[in-house]
Amino acid sequence: MEKILPAIKQANESFHRRIPTSALNKIVADAQAMNPTPDFNHGRLKIMFASQVSVAPPSFVMFCNNPQFAHFSYTRYLENRLRDSFDFSSSPINIIYRQRK
Repeated sequence: MEKILPAIKQANESFHRRIPTSALNKIVADAQAMNPTPDFNHGRLKIMFASQVSVAPPSFVMFCNNPQFAHFSYTRYLENRLRDSFDFSSSPINIIYRQRK
């Protein structure tokens, strides 16, 4: 019983956490520098910038050159980087790709 309530509180905090856009863009840029996007569907994904659009659950929009170039493994990589950087350990994360116009 002693461990359940703090775990619930931590899960609720991570479910409602809002990340500043500048910090989010820094993490996404670092992630792309450490592990470049793979070629997929005859092209390479280039993420220009990212923004958090909602909480509960945290949802992030990645503005990119073409959403069809996003491979599921790279989406999972970005999700894991966000989890590690901002402590979303007990919360689902939604990543949405949108083409920058």
